[in-house]
Amino acid sequence: MAELRLSMVFFFLFIFFYINLSTVESSMARARHFKHPDTKALIEVSCQTTLYPALCIKCLARYANSNVRNEQQLAQVALTVSLYKARSTRSYMLKVAKELESIKAKECPALRDCLQQIDDSINQLSHSIRELRRFDLKAGMTDDLFWHIDNVDTWISAALTDASNCVDELPGHRMSKMKATIKGKVMNVAQLTSNALALFHRYAARYRSATNKKP
Repeated sequence: MAELRLSMVFFFLFIFFYINLSTVESSMARARHFKHPDTKALIEVSCQTTLYPALCIKCLARYANSNVRNEQQLAQVALTVSLYKARSTRSYMLKVAKELESIKAKECPALRDCLQQIDDSINQLSHSIRELRRFDLKAGMTDDLFWHIDNVDTWISAALTDASNCVDELPGHRMSKMKATIKGKVMNVAQLTSNALALFHRYAARYRSATNKKP
C-alpha cells in the first residue's frame, strides 16, 4: 500500500513538472518568435488604419523581430515591400510581353501600357523611399520637413494612381489565365502601395496636426 502511494506521488509530480515544463517551453518559443513585442503591436495597430489591414499585417509581420521602432521606420518598410512587389511584377510582365510579342498577340498594346505605368510606379516609390530617408527630425518642424513630407505624399500617391490605372488597362471580362495572373499581381502592388500611403499619412499626421495647433 505504501509502495502504491509512493508511486502515485511520483506520478503526479511527473505530470506537474511536465505541464510546467511545457508551459515554459511554449513561452520561450513565443518570446523567440517575437523578440520585439512592441514592434508587433505597432504593426497591428498601424495596419488598422489601412484599406487592407489583413494584407498589411501579413506583409509586415516578418519584420516584427526587426529594429522597427516607430511609424517613420514602419512606413519605410511598407514602401520597400511595395517597391519589391512592383519590381517582381515588372519582371513577370516583361517575360510575358516577350512571349506575346513573338506571336503578335492582341493583348500586347494593353500590356505595354500597363508595363509603362508599373515602371512609373517603381520610379515614384524609389523616390519616396529616398526622400523619407532625408527627414531630419532633429531639426524640428521646419518648412524643409514639410517640403519632404509633401514630396513623399505626392510620389506615393502617383505610384498608387499608376498601379490602379494599370489594373484598369486589363478589363475583367473573359480574361485569359495570363491576364488574370497579371491583373492579380498588379492589384497586389496597388493594395500594398495604398497601405504604404496610409501608414505614411499616419506618421505625417502628427506633424501636420502640431502645425495646425500653432496660434
